[in-house]
Amino acid sequence: MNQTFSKKEFNMDLTSIFCAIDDYCTQQKINWNGKILSPVAGKRNRKFQLSLSEVATIVVYFHLSHYREFKNFYLIEIKKNLKSEFPKAVSYNRFVELMPNVLAVIASFLSNTCMGKCSGISFIDSTILKVCDNRRIHSHKVFKNIAQRGKSSTGWFYGFKLHLIVNDQGEILSFMVTPGNVDDRNSKVIFPLVKKIYDKLFGDRGYISQSLFESLYEKGIQLITKLKKNMKIN
Repeated sequence: MNQTFSKKEFNMDLTSIFCAIDDYCTQQKINWNGKILSPVAGKRNRKFQLSLSEVATIVVYFHLSHYREFKNFYLIEIKKNLKSEFPKAVSYNRFVELMPNVLAVIASFLSNTCMGKCSGISFIDSTILKVCDNRRIHSHKVFKNIAQRGKSSTGWFYGFKLHLIVNDQGEILSFMVTPGNVDDRNSKVIFPLVKKIYDKLFGDRGYISQSLFESLYEKGIQLITKLKKNMKIN
């Protein structure tokens, strides 16, 4: 069962998060003029009451909470405990329809305002982002034709992968979200991620690749993983 919090405790950073996102959207002239940014084919754009900044704030705030399920978070915290902060909050089902439209905004906000600096010691890894239970893949509609089946150390899943590089202070240096079937060693993932990386880059066994090691070495990056027996360091 999810833990609930007092309004005072849970509301501690909500205003600052909203202000930061709203200021960024204003500066970048990002808005949806009361309509969904990317309408689903065959459906009319419907006006709604929450602003883009509010939707993005709710999504970010969920990940700072201790809730494991977004539905419980939205129904308990947004619709009840934070009702005065979001008096025009839409239904849960309606909000879920809006979520895909703010992902690009959140990614842009993070990459332009929240990145750390490379110290010469960096760590690369990926994590899965499941969008539904495997038994519900065929009925899932929100990320249909975007999410893909992938396999991790814990088994098969349906969704996306979040690829991250952080420094030795735990600060995010770069990130990318891909469909779940994209290999961690894919050059279209790795090379954009390491644009501002130098010196040592540590990764787990999922990044073991002689060709990747050599390509990064030429860029001044030493990829450090547990070596396979047939790998060589020149």
